[in-house]
Amino acid sequence: MTDCQLYLISPLDVSGEFPLRLERALDAGAGVVTAFQFRVKGVDQHEAARLAEPLQAICAAREVAFIVNDDVALAKRLGADGVHLGQGDGDPREAREELGREAQIGVTCHASKHLAMEAGEAGADYVAFGAFFASTTKQSEHRPAPEILEWWSTLFEIPCVAIGGIAPENCAPLIAAGADFLAVSGAIWNGDEVAVVKAFAEQIGRA
Repeated sequence: MTDCQLYLISPLDVSGEFPLRLERALDAGAGVVTAFQFRVKGVDQHEAARLAEPLQAICAAREVAFIVNDDVALAKRLGADGVHLGQGDGDPREAREELGREAQIGVTCHASKHLAMEAGEAGADYVAFGAFFASTTKQSEHRPAPEILEWWSTLFEIPCVAIGGIAPENCAPLIAAGADFLAVSGAIWNGDEVAVVKAFAEQIGRA
């Protein structure tokens, strides 16, 4: 039995019907979806906070961690559960100082063992490797093999997240290699979120 879980990442447009879609996805994946990342670009902090508020409430009601992408100041303003930092988004130590001991701080490490070890030493709560497959959500020239997940989970206690083009039909090798979380966006929001979450849950249950 695996303890792999789903980590949903928002589409860039979270207006309109999106809060309802998030509710449906979280309810379909109760016990399997344990984190949600709020990822919007090109809006000011005031607008981002307005968009985040209903989504944060939906996550809180279901005990799903609400993580803000890239923006420590916004995470602090919202009292979010944590922040996810890309390689250019600042130091985990500084984010920890801003957000406190309880915050979940994740770091993108691409395909690099070195960056992952550095993130762990800097106090990251999880490291993210990817993109494992071609992704329509975010372009990446990094293409790690599943073995990096195996290497990490054998040596380190800190959870690892697999990201990039992950779908129900290709996720089994990543679960088998030891991914603690599958970070998924396009696979969920470009289709029927309930059906896709259930399909992921089935794959995780089989592993």
